[in-house]
Formats: sequence, C-alpha cells, structure tokens
Amino acid sequence: MREIPFPGGENSARSLYVQEPQTAVRGVVLVLHGMAEHAARYHVLAGHLADHGYVVAVYNHLGHGPETPKDQLGYFADKYGWRLLVEDAEHVRGYLAETYPNVPFILLGHSMGSFVARGYAIQYPDGLDALVLSGTGWHPRATCLLGGTLARVACVLGKGKQPARLLHNMAFSANNKGITPLRTDMDWLSRDEKEVDAYVADPLCGFPMTNAGYRDLFDGLLELTHVDRLAVLSKDLPVLVISGRDDAVGGGGTGPATIARQYRDAGLTDVQLQLYDGARHELLHELNRVQVTMDLMDWLDRATSRSKGRKRHV
Repeated sequence: MREIPFPGGENSARSLYVQEPQTAVRGVVLVLHGMAEHAARYHVLAGHLADHGYVVAVYNHLGHGPETPKDQLGYFADKYGWRLLVEDAEHVRGYLAETYPNVPFILLGHSMGSFVARGYAIQYPDGLDALVLSGTGWHPRATCLLGGTLARVACVLGKGKQPARLLHNMAFSANNKGITPLRTDMDWLSRDEKEVDAYVADPLCGFPMTNAGYRDLFDGLLELTHVDRLAVLSKDLPVLVISGRDDAVGGGGTGPATIARQYRDAGLTDVQLQLYDGARHELLHELNRVQVTMDLMDWLDRATSRSKGRKRHV
C-alpha cells in the first residue's frame, strides 16, 4: 500500500494510504473508518478490492491514528469539527479524481465513517457514483440534542479536550446486552474473538472521544435528521446499506432499515439493504467477513457498471 501526504485540509501531517490494482481500474473506493479505530484496520479489505480491480484509499480521521498525539485522541478541532471531517473526504476525492480520471468514485463509510459519508453525499453529491454504508444507525433528533447539550456544557466548563466519560458510557454501556458468554467490554464488535482481542490490545482503538469530539459528532448527527436534504441526491445513485442483524449500533437492523427507507422515500431507485444474521457491528472483521467482502465486490461491480452510463446530479 502506497503512503502519500494527505492532500489538503486540516492537519497536513496525516497520510493517505492508496492500494492500486495490477489490472485495469474498475473504480476508486474511498474508505472512511469508524470512531476510535484507524485506517490500518482496512488494509486487508483494500488488498482484496485491489485484487478485484479497485483503487482503494483510506486515511485517519482527525483525532485518530498514529499521527495524533495520545492526549488528542478523540478530538477533531477547536470548532467546526464535523464540517472538517466531511471536507477531508472531498479533498481526497479531488485528488483521486485527478489521479484516476474517468472512473467511478465510491464512498464506503463504516459506523461513524458512515455518518460522515451520509453527510458528504448531501454536501457533495456531484462527484459521487455509489455509496456504501456499513454499521450505520439512526439517531432521533431528541437524542442528538440531548447529547449535544451535555457535550457543550462540558466544553463551556473547560473540559472540551477531556475524555467524555459520561457520554461514552451512555453511548456504549448497553451494547453488550444479550451477549453470552461475555468475555470483554468490546464483544459487541464481532463474534470473532481474535478480532476483538486485537482491537482491545490496540492502543489506537477503543479510546473514549473527548467532549468536543462528541459535540461535533452530535452536530453531524443532528444535520442528518433533516431528511428533506436527501432531495439533492441523484435518483439513480446506487446505495448499499449493510449491517449485522445483531449490531447494537444499528438497533438489531432497525437503524439501517430506517436509513434505507429514507433514501427510498427521497426517490432513490437503487437502494439495497443487506442484514447478515448473527453478525455484530464490524462486518469486515466478523466471522463471515469473506462472504461480506464477496457480496460487496459483486455489488460494486454492478454499481460501477451502471454508473458509467448514468448522469450525475447537477
């Protein structure tokens, strides 16, 4: 995987990692990772997709990854943190469009990355040829307002850069409910014990977000409650929503189903929802990840084939 300087945006010390195929390029996939993890966890996926003809790019969000000092993990920016996350994706898309012109561009977001991807699709619909949402969820307006208020109070009290213990517990304490036997606090991520143990042992995974980080996150989630904004999307934009049926973040499939329905209600005609029985939050690190990856590649082949003949939204 090739490592290059991050193309623009905040914190230029970050890197962009690009995996290129040895064959003709079918499309370009930009992967947006989730909360409290990092880009290197997607290098295996990048290799599989590259073997199938796709250029794959991934980078660490602000406040994540080895480029971020330990005491700044979970902190996006002093202000406009969520907007910066979305703009980072556009900076990278612009670079990829220049480097690999005239091929379909696919955005794949996991968990928090799926929230960024959903916001990106609304903000920058013109350059998007397909959208994949993994481990996404639906957060009602009242939840976003409550979480945002708690985070803002902490920031006003000078605790913006401190770990948001209260919000962290509120967000994750119930995720292991119903899992037996329970080995770790992170069993809700996957049924694969080796993957869970690797996550727990990774110092760049599982850290609590800061109060300012949660402030920005709830800002972004609140924007997504305005579903009327989906009207800007091309009606023929292919959208794939994938989730484990036992994913606590998605409410056992209800959240992803809600998101898929919102896209369909907005008039999109190519929306596919795939729920995998027994799987938990991290489909790409689950016991059935081979099947998930194969299904993803099949969908990408179909979506990119269709995108070559469709008109982007203007």
